[in-house]
Amino acid sequence: MIASTAFSQDYKLHPVYIFSFTKYIVWPDAYKEGDFEILVLGDSPIVKELNAMANAKRTPDNRKIVVTKIESPTDIKKCNVLFVPAGKSKALGDVLNKVGSQSILIITEEEGLGAKGSNINFVIREGKLFFELNQGSMTKQNLKASTELSRLAIQI
Repeated sequence: MIASTAFSQDYKLHPVYIFSFTKYIVWPDAYKEGDFEILVLGDSPIVKELNAMANAKRTPDNRKIVVTKIESPTDIKKCNVLFVPAGKSKALGDVLNKVGSQSILIITEEEGLGAKGSNINFVIREGKLFFELNQGSMTKQNLKASTELSRLAIQI
């Protein structure tokens, strides 16, 4: 019971971080039009939390946030953020192949996935939520992280 409570509390923080990332990451102009789309691969408690955030907030440039759950890497379409939950970590290779050099911020949450190519990877250190930032994959996807975000991140 305690572990599941802590786990669900973590998912209350993830959307806060993800919303904050929208302030500190620059997407190319083609990704700044229309709704700000977040895709979630597979089942994850984060979908509910992201939807609650999407209903309550907008991006800093006043775009509506739309959250969509997808079942497979083949369902990936143009979006701003793709969240790959721990349960789908084994699909990261397929995700990276499908995304290629598109400017989609790939966020994961399993130890080691930042080094394997995700842009941002949530990790737990001493019981607290942190995030890793992979500048190499950010550059490959033509995404730019601000200095402020880079300072807060664990660099890969």
